[in-house]
Amino acid sequence: MEKWECTACGYIYDPAVGDPDNGFPPGTSFEALPDDWVCPQCGVAKDLFQKLA
Repeated sequence: MEKWECTACGYIYDPAVGDPDNGFPPGTSFEALPDDWVCPQCGVAKDLFQKLA
């Protein structure tokens, strides 16, 4: 699974870690996150993330 970076603050969403504080366990792909999910660090929308190469 690919990692995604917040273009606003640099937070890296790593599917291997997930976002357990917000109910998304390890193994949750970025694509599986709901459209209203926001960056847990700065609060911007999911569409402001870019896939890391």
